[in-house]
Amino acid sequence: MAPIPGSGLAKGLAVTLRTMTRKSVTDQYPDAQPELPPRTRGVIGLFEENCTVCMLCARECPDWCIYIDSHKETVPPAAPGGRERSRNVLDRFAIDFSLCMYCGICIEVCPFDALFWSPEFEYAETDIRDLTHERDKLREWMWTVPAPPALDPAAEEPKEIAAARKTAEKLAAAQAQPGEGQS
Repeated sequence: MAPIPGSGLAKGLAVTLRTMTRKSVTDQYPDAQPELPPRTRGVIGLFEENCTVCMLCARECPDWCIYIDSHKETVPPAAPGGRERSRNVLDRFAIDFSLCMYCGICIEVCPFDALFWSPEFEYAETDIRDLTHERDKLREWMWTVPAPPALDPAAEEPKEIAAARKTAEKLAAAQAQPGEGQS
């Protein structure tokens, strides 16, 4: 049996009329902000105080988009008769977000928790050179980083905290005993 001429056009118009009567579900983005999941990955923030310039993040980055410059400074001995030590001082920390693929490897390998995911995603620029964020801009993103989720109250206490607590209790007990006999 041969199709009736023009039946395809009629079916297409029927679909068009059906969809024209439905309400649209499009969010008007700039006016209505999207509801983001709690740990959304947006831009990377730098907590500069924790950075020891170990360069692990730059070394492990598959895109080589992290630029770090530093110099060494000599630190005087902490106690008399001690020796001087040297430490790295951060001069430049920059991430080129035009190259970054947001894999998060840099955040995972940082042993000192200096890098964090921020949920901010609105940082478009008109010039590609402005997508290289220096450390002052990376530091600004830290205020948008959400607090880590609360620990489960039924969870077992970490070994490090338990050991530190025992040591502190022993020191407090040792300091309290010699003072009891004296008046």
